[in-house]
Amino acid sequence: MIEDLIHTIHMSHKVFYALLFGSLIIGSLLIGFGLNRLLNFWSNRLGDGWGKVFFSLLKSLSIPLFLITALYLGLESLPLPPRFEHDGSKLVFALVILVLMYFPAKVAVLTLRRMGEKDPRMLRVTQPATFVVQMLFALLGTIIFLDNMGVTLTAVWTTLGVGSVAVALALQETLSNLFSGLYLLADRPVNPNDYIKLDSSQEGYVLRIGWRSTVLRTLGNNYVIIPNSTLAKATITNYSAPETRMSYSLPVSVAYGTDPQKVEKVLLQATQEAIQDGLQGLLPQPAPSVSLIPGFGDSSLNFSLNLQVGQFTDQYPVQSDLRKRIIKKFQEAGINMPFPTRTLVLDKTTQELLSANSQA
Repeated sequence: MIEDLIHTIHMSHKVFYALLFGSLIIGSLLIGFGLNRLLNFWSNRLGDGWGKVFFSLLKSLSIPLFLITALYLGLESLPLPPRFEHDGSKLVFALVILVLMYFPAKVAVLTLRRMGEKDPRMLRVTQPATFVVQMLFALLGTIIFLDNMGVTLTAVWTTLGVGSVAVALALQETLSNLFSGLYLLADRPVNPNDYIKLDSSQEGYVLRIGWRSTVLRTLGNNYVIIPNSTLAKATITNYSAPETRMSYSLPVSVAYGTDPQKVEKVLLQATQEAIQDGLQGLLPQPAPSVSLIPGFGDSSLNFSLNLQVGQFTDQYPVQSDLRKRIIKKFQEAGINMPFPTRTLVLDKTTQELLSANSQA
């Protein structure tokens, strides 16, 4: 019947089979595109659950699968020229490898994106991880394709091996910062907007954790750029974790002979008045307390007024305001805040020399 049709339309066999093969390809693309739109519609209606992930996966595979099917049917059923069959077989094989590599990569990417949607803080990890997954599967697919196409990869591996060693040596510091940045993004010892202090005395708010460095903004509104490798090895005090609220001890000294109970009462009274006045940053709970710590100094009794402030930077205005209130309360209560004093004990020879000098 096909031969009769060819003779009826007065067309050569090559042109006819080429048109038929092309029509088969175009038809498969149209069907795949239509199915893609249908799956996209259902994916948008299903919300953010695993159903959306499933339909998103099928949507991305609909066109390649129909194209592979059309190519395979055309190559198997049509009497095509040998060269055309050879090129078509290579194309089918390439598409099959593409799908085999694309499927697990797409599953991993969709899973990572879902994790990022559920927890926005994970975006710092899922975004670079998505890129790495895509690159790894693309590289693996290329290697498999070239190997099955008969391309010898020995020279390629040798070149890549020597080149990778040279690049690793040249970019040692950069790679160290890169992997340290990945560690910081994954382990999350610090987060943006945290106030941190390093054992090397740098401190400030975390603005950004990049691939090479981390940026801190100091209280003086300056930037401190810290390499990720340095930050990963540092001892970090995070004043924003596990919560921004923090305790602070305000040292207060009074003269020896002062009643400790009276000092405690005055300090708590000054603090409660500040809380009632709405001093910004000073928290009413947990309640303030006073302790005779560190206790006996060289020339004074040393107390600690224990407070709770909203965040690290609140301690500075709270200190200033409370010190003014404490000075006023001490003056009203007759409590002295002594200057440091020293008692000198002179031996007999020194006393005689000083006495002789004074008489002369």
